[in-house]
Amino acid sequence: MAQKRQIYVTEFDLQRLQDHLDNLDVKTRKQFQSLDHELSRAKVVDSAKVPASVVTMNSRLAYRDLEEDTVSEITLVFPDQADLDQGKMSVFSPIGTALLGYAVGDVIEWTVPAGTRKLKIEDLLYQPEAAGDLNL
Repeated sequence: MAQKRQIYVTEFDLQRLQDHLDNLDVKTRKQFQSLDHELSRAKVVDSAKVPASVVTMNSRLAYRDLEEDTVSEITLVFPDQADLDQGKMSVFSPIGTALLGYAVGDVIEWTVPAGTRKLKIEDLLYQPEAAGDLNL
């Protein structure tokens, strides 16, 4: 699982994520226990007060896989918007769940189907809240 640093989620994102989770059947929801856990421990903040360095929904960021020394740029999106060919990663994916709520410079150790990965958030290229897009 991830490091136990404080993570942040906006009230708006939390409500939308909970709505997505609540619409899943019990068996499917069990697959997303990691996301449920991360949301339960996150500090919930108003969209206007989330730190500008924190990954929120619809943020575009660059992260480094520290084992492979590769950098990927993605936009963190809801499952229905996910399209890896366009760089849109679902928050319901293991890496998407790992990135949500962490900040630039954070190193995250997270279990994915292929094993444990160490990721470092290198840059936040766009955060809706910092850009004034509070309801994306």
